[in-house]
Amino acid sequence: MTDQTTLDFATVQAVLTSESVEMHAAEVHGVMTGLVSAGYIFEDSDYIIVINDMLNNSEGFPAAVKNTLKEMFSELWKNILDDSYSFQIMLPDDDETIMERANGLGHWVQGFNLGFGLQQKNKAKLSEDVQEVLNDFVDIANLSDEMEEDEDTEQAFYEIAEYVRISALLCFTELGVPPESSQKEETLH
Repeated sequence: MTDQTTLDFATVQAVLTSESVEMHAAEVHGVMTGLVSAGYIFEDSDYIIVINDMLNNSEGFPAAVKNTLKEMFSELWKNILDDSYSFQIMLPDDDETIMERANGLGHWVQGFNLGFGLQQKNKAKLSEDVQEVLNDFVDIANLSDEMEEDEDTEQAFYEIAEYVRISALLCFTELGVPPESSQKEETLH
């Protein structure tokens, strides 16, 4: 493994598969992002229980999966707080078919809406922009399974994926709760 600390879709999916946990890595990342974007507090640690209950029938996770989920959550926070917009949605790699990537995007937005809905229960307080994002995500989750492997489809996919990424950041900007300053903790040690 390289010095790169960022988890990718293939790595996370491999851990889930090797541990016989039938979850889609993109959906898990979407749930985490939805929770965080809707105001989940960094210091809370019950996100693993939430994911277990929603996506794993409360069967419990093996240690390797728990560790991967913790690493995903940590990276998500680091990237979503980054001023250079390094946050990326976790999707299958570009060398996968357009169908596989579109399926991953569908799982991601479904997960996002699920996590967001669990955290943000008062839709009346959501801005029009956030409500539009959530409605768009429902439409994106239902994209056709019939896609051509051509340049126009590739371009459309990239535009939709970028819209989803920026929309998640918009939701976080409006509703997210950044963690307490870690500098205070570092000076105490």
